[in-house]
Amino acid sequence: MTFPPVSRPSPVRLRALAHRDLADLLAVQRACYGPGFVESAEVFARRLASPANCSLVLERDGQVCAYLAAYRSVLGKVTPLHGDFEPTAQADTLYLHDMAVLPACTGQGMAQALLQSLWDHAAAQGLRHTALVSVQGSQTYWEQHGYAPRPLDDAAQRERLASYGAGAVYMARAMAAATSLPPMR
Repeated sequence: MTFPPVSRPSPVRLRALAHRDLADLLAVQRACYGPGFVESAEVFARRLASPANCSLVLERDGQVCAYLAAYRSVLGKVTPLHGDFEPTAQADTLYLHDMAVLPACTGQGMAQALLQSLWDHAAAQGLRHTALVSVQGSQTYWEQHGYAPRPLDDAAQRERLASYGAGAVYMARAMAAATSLPPMR
C-alpha cells in the first residue's frame, strides 16, 4: 500500500512591509477583523513613508500571510485607529499598532516570529519599552507576552485610545536587553 506524499507548507520569509504588500495586507485585515478595524491602503501608505516605521510581513510563495505594523514612539503615546505613525526625536518605545495572521496560517508560530524579530531589533536600538492597544478581547494574549495595562494620564491620549471603542486597553512592558543586531531593512 502506498500513500501520497505529505505536502509541507512552503517556507515563510520575514521582511519589511512594502507598498507592493498593501493589497495582501488589506486581505489579511478583512479575514481577521470586523469592518470598523480595517484600515485603508492610503493610511498604510502614509505609515510606510514615516521615518519611524519598522513594520514587517511574513510571506509564503509571494503572498503576505501575516504582518506587524509597528513604529518607534514614546511611552504613553497612542496612535488612534486610522491614524498616522508620528515620528519623534526621543523615541523610547516600540509601538505595536496592529498584528494579524491569516486564519489559515494560525498555529504556525508566525505571530511569535514577527514579535521576536521586532523586539530584538528595538532592544538593540536602545528602545526601553514596547506598547500597544489591546482590542477585540486580546488583553489576555498580550498579558501572556508580558504586557500589562498602563493608565494614560494625558486626556488627548485617552481620547486617541477611545477611537478603538469600548474595551480597548493601552498596555506596555519593559524591553529585554539585546545584543547588537544589524539595522532593519
